[in-house]
Amino acid sequence: MFHKILIANRGEIALRIIRTCKEMGIKTVAIYSKADAESLHVRFADEAVCIGPAASSESYLNIPRIMAAVEITNADAIHPGYGFLAENAKFAEICQQYGVKFIGPTPEMINKMGDKVTAKDTMIKAGVPVVPGSDGLLKDVKQGIKIANQIGYPVILKATAGGGGKGMRIVQKDEDFEDAWDSARKEAKASFANDGIYIEKFVEEPRHIEFQIVGDQYGNVIHLSERDCSIQRRHQKLVEESPSPFMTPELREKMGDAAVKAGKSINYEGVGTIEFLVDKYRNFYFMEMNTRIQVEHPVTEEVIDHDLIKEQIKVAAGIPISGKNYYPTMHAMECRINAEDVRNGFRPSPGKILSFHSPKGHGVRVDTHVYSGYSVPPYYDSMIAKLICKAQTREECIKKMQRALDEFIIEGIKTTVPFHQALMKNEAFRAGDFNTGFMNTFNIEDYSE
Repeated sequence: MFHKILIANRGEIALRIIRTCKEMGIKTVAIYSKADAESLHVRFADEAVCIGPAASSESYLNIPRIMAAVEITNADAIHPGYGFLAENAKFAEICQQYGVKFIGPTPEMINKMGDKVTAKDTMIKAGVPVVPGSDGLLKDVKQGIKIANQIGYPVILKATAGGGGKGMRIVQKDEDFEDAWDSARKEAKASFANDGIYIEKFVEEPRHIEFQIVGDQYGNVIHLSERDCSIQRRHQKLVEESPSPFMTPELREKMGDAAVKAGKSINYEGVGTIEFLVDKYRNFYFMEMNTRIQVEHPVTEEVIDHDLIKEQIKVAAGIPISGKNYYPTMHAMECRINAEDVRNGFRPSPGKILSFHSPKGHGVRVDTHVYSGYSVPPYYDSMIAKLICKAQTREECIKKMQRALDEFIIEGIKTTVPFHQALMKNEAFRAGDFNTGFMNTFNIEDYSE
């Protein structure tokens, strides 16, 4: 087992990793930018190293500075969390060269699944259903229009290095193709320094359902069942739950088998997620793989009573997995609490938290790094907490979530708590009748008192 793990991340996920490491008897090193000096992950780690100013490029994305922190603290492993360098094959490769264990897949696995075109080709070879589209990157508008007519409109253009909805455009007809192509490439270039674009059939009224998988160093891969992530805005998830209200036992078996097949096709090592689009007829298609821990991993932890961070660390240390799939025994739901003004276009709302009280009680969990007096910096993702509730049934879980949201007090900044309170009252959501287009018609003002 590892002696000391450096956490190459910040905020709630860094604190989450520190907690598991402490329970496993492993020393921890926090890295932080000057903007994060007062974050709880810095306070609770055994050691903390400031690696630069606020800008991510000079701190959390600065590989030489992170490796220097590894060297001065004698850490023998790095946990990348999610975001930042978590799916960066170059970073994983540098860790290998330095003799430091990267807690995650190998650089080769990241390369195979990190680039969406390569990942799609890998899944086709593995026999996993994929959305119809181009065989690789589009060369030009003419080729794109030809393929669009072959597979049928609407289609969606996607950045091969994309994420978070960047470099994505839906096209309804030939006349709109060139403008969409130009804007998608421009955004992709600015966001990822890569303007490669591919095309897929746009799946209408889809659910976004992902399967959690774990693979060890001995070729074993299992799944830990599904999470429904269909409530999202601009391709950013807002609420996640397990089990999915859309799921049937037969569909779960098919999708679980496909997820395991996907992992085994690359001898996957570590915790990862196979993401699918599921149409209204319950046909499912591989969308992408995330080769890291997910923001929403607590949902799975709650329904199967399993510490996924601990599982990541054990796999990285060479400990084999159990070999059996896991299925939900409870219902769990996560609301992402962001520092955003929901009545003003979800505009970021950084600033000082004047008062902070998190809900408690049976079946209520809050993952956060903030507290009364903490200043939310404007430089990073706006998520400040995750509220997770579990209960015997979905109906009970929603009622528990309503109660917990009513107890959540965050003063001094705007947050997404009012949005979640409104969502829990929505009849379609309560009935499980929603898809990824839900937010196009949802209006928080309909729930204002």
